[in-house]
Amino acid sequence: MYDAEPCYPPVGGSIGAGWAAAVATLPAGGVVLAVDGPAFAGWDAVATGLSTALSSLGRPVDLLDLRAWFAPWEKIAAGTARDTLADDPDFATLETRMLADFFDALPQPEQRPGSVLVVFGPGAALVQHDVLWYADLPKRYAEEAVSAGRGSNLGRPEGGGPATKRRLFYIDWPVLDRHRDAIAADIALWADVQAPDRPQWLDGPTLRRSLAALAGRPFRTRPTFNSTPWGGHWAQNALGFHRQQPNTALGYELIAPESGVLLGERGGGQVEVPFQLLVARHPESVMGEQVHAVFGTSFPIRFDYLDTLGGGNLSVHCHPQQDYMREVFGWPYTQHETYYMMVSEPGSRVFLGLNAHTDVEEFRRDAHGAHDHGRAITMDDHVQSFPADLHQLYLIPAGTPHGSGEGNVVLEISATPYLYSLRFYDWLRRGQDGTRRPVHVEHAFNNLDTERTGERIAEDLVQQPRTLRQGSGWREETIGSLPEMFFDVRRIALEADEAADDDTAGRFHVINVVEGEGVLLETEDGHRHTLAYAETLTVPAAVGRYTLRRLGSGRVRVVKALVR
Repeated sequence: MYDAEPCYPPVGGSIGAGWAAAVATLPAGGVVLAVDGPAFAGWDAVATGLSTALSSLGRPVDLLDLRAWFAPWEKIAAGTARDTLADDPDFATLETRMLADFFDALPQPEQRPGSVLVVFGPGAALVQHDVLWYADLPKRYAEEAVSAGRGSNLGRPEGGGPATKRRLFYIDWPVLDRHRDAIAADIALWADVQAPDRPQWLDGPTLRRSLAALAGRPFRTRPTFNSTPWGGHWAQNALGFHRQQPNTALGYELIAPESGVLLGERGGGQVEVPFQLLVARHPESVMGEQVHAVFGTSFPIRFDYLDTLGGGNLSVHCHPQQDYMREVFGWPYTQHETYYMMVSEPGSRVFLGLNAHTDVEEFRRDAHGAHDHGRAITMDDHVQSFPADLHQLYLIPAGTPHGSGEGNVVLEISATPYLYSLRFYDWLRRGQDGTRRPVHVEHAFNNLDTERTGERIAEDLVQQPRTLRQGSGWREETIGSLPEMFFDVRRIALEADEAADDDTAGRFHVINVVEGEGVLLETEDGHRHTLAYAETLTVPAAVGRYTLRRLGSGRVRVVKALVR
């Protein structure tokens, strides 16, 4: 069965619960406690919980809300503005400044003798302190809050205007992630405030030991599914996810900027820790020395689901080409993708690549006509479509127009950037607010690949498997590789009970069971991890040699991605 909450035991410690138990770990006497964390951590509830817990222990407490010390919003907005995308409603260049740049000055703590002064809010670690805690809330909560019209962007006063996803994705999150990673070595307690009245927490040494252990063994990140207007119902029906939601369009199996790893016990206390923090702490163990040298601490591959089974067509879009991605959007590498067809209904299609004789200017006029005047496009006039064949991989280098049709479940195996779908056309579809969903016609045509068209699309992007190696009862195939894409996609077929041997050879692997009951992975140093159908597993570079053995009696197939 698909496990929606994979969990790993903390090393050398245990999960604590509640503010009272947390504050009991503080040293006696006067203490300046800095509690840092993201902008959407629910700071009023955090401060109230800490104050109540300290008072119940008879400890005098004072509160200092660091959010009141942000520079004026007009100054923050001006400092994060860029000429390149200044008027763009959807995208912004990735912010490179540090959190300290959001303050004009920082307070000097004035502490009553014997009291606990709690300095709380984003950037609290920048204030002189005795003890540092981190109150974390997974990013999905921030996105949900902004979608619902709640909360404020980083540095913006409450009531100063609605929060936007544009700032959240491209400014707030990069700034806050850099800050968190920089202070991680000094954190004395990590609190997961998904339940702000009773947070789950673990001490800093246990956090760091646990992350170090994960960096040397296979592990899964916690999956999440989001709803969209085009979404289907496969994950609800097949995996049991979010049955109460409208659909399960987007399934985040492993997306480094947002994914988390659960530490704790099944059915007991659990703390969710950002996957990106693990990578930042142990980049060479997780990714490998050579991959780290190229990508820094950016884990470069993601796995996610696009579920249109019972839904609608995805938009037809492309992703930025390399220079445009770097110069306009600020990412050092671009959003190459692949679609692996997990499930498809009869007659379903995949849009992929320009027709041989597409008139690009006519395509542009049609796209503007749809955007400006609501005129429908016959997409087959411009973009090819292919049968959505089960277990076929479709390669999608940057600049290639594409989109999954209705009636499919796609496993996207792609480069990590995931927020840059430049839409040519979205079928005149409306969002939850009743307005037509945004398209990005000029961005899309600025990046359209007009060189690879016609028959070259099938030849280059719909490849046939090539056997790479084989053993008794198993074989490994290359199912997708292009010179301009930095990763390969392979598939291992297990048709007997013999184990297939493998080796990370200094580069991480990411695997997913695309057919059959599942596999048992065993590492050379004794770690064992089962993986069921549709689950995704990260195998850090430090693992080295490992084996895969099928579960059950039928054929099992596993896809694997790795950086070349």
